[in-house]
Formats: sequence, structure tokens, C-alpha cells
Amino acid sequence: MTSRQPHIGPSIACLIVAFASGCTASASDASHEPHTTANSPVEAGRYLATVAGCNDCHTDGYLFNDGDVPEAEWFLGSSLGWRGPWGTTYARNLRLTVSTLTEDAWVQILKTRTGLPPMPWMNINQMAEADMRSLYQYFQSLGPAGEQPPNPVSPEQEPTTPYLSLMPVEPVTR
Repeated sequence: MTSRQPHIGPSIACLIVAFASGCTASASDASHEPHTTANSPVEAGRYLATVAGCNDCHTDGYLFNDGDVPEAEWFLGSSLGWRGPWGTTYARNLRLTVSTLTEDAWVQILKTRTGLPPMPWMNINQMAEADMRSLYQYFQSLGPAGEQPPNPVSPEQEPTTPYLSLMPVEPVTR
């Protein structure tokens, strides 16, 4: 337990979802860090990736089709950009990413990385290490597939792919 991650029990919402799904949040591992448990790390990783909304950005069409995308097409990244004051960013192909990393390297990235929006690195950095490892094992179980999406585009450049605008807009006053 670190000072920035106080020892807390799972939330009631987590318990309800966990009970219904067969996964539970637990604080019984050696680090006493709350984490998700399941019958296997792969099952825990699948659950985490689903409820954390990883598919929303990292799976083409998932967000716009109420999640109706075959699992074989999950986490292949997306060429749909997210454009804001930082420029335009694209969700990476997580299956290719984990295929080039060791589990320890993946954990280190999730613990320390910062980057461009809309990826919520400030939240991912707080994830329990056991959960980080479960995500890695789940993504590995899917196997590498697809290609990486485009690299980020600077704010001065117009993207050549479709994008969602996250540009702040001032309300019109009359």
C-alpha cells in the first residue's frame, strides 16, 4: 500500500457487478492492494477491459454499436481520431502493443506513462498491479492482429482520417 493509494474496500457498485459476473474485488493479495479476482487472470483481464471501457476507443465500432463487435476484433486500435487542443490522437492496437512487451514492461508503462488525451493515464497509473498483469494476460490471449493506427497529429495539422472533435466551445450569449 502506498500513500497515494489508501487501503479501501471495493465499492458497492463493484460488488454488485462482481457478484453478477463471478469476479470479485479483493484486498487479500500480498500487497493488500484492492484488485479484481476471477477464475483466471485472463478472465479477470477480460472483465476489467470490458467494465473499464477500453473497447470504447481501442475497438473500432464498439462505442457506436452498443458493444456489438465480435471479440476477435477487439483491441485492434482505431483510425478514428480524437481531436482537441493537443492535436489528434488515435487509440493504439493493444494486441500488437502487448506482443512487443514483456509483462513487467507493460506494468511499468501503465504505472508511469503520461500522454495525450483522451487516454486517462492519471487513472490507469493508479490501477492495482495485479489488474495490470491480468489485462496483459488477456490481451496476450487474443494474439497479435491488425496494424497500428496513425501516429498523433499536431494541433496545427488537419487529420486525414475521420475524427471526433473534443474542442472546447464557448456558449453563445444573447
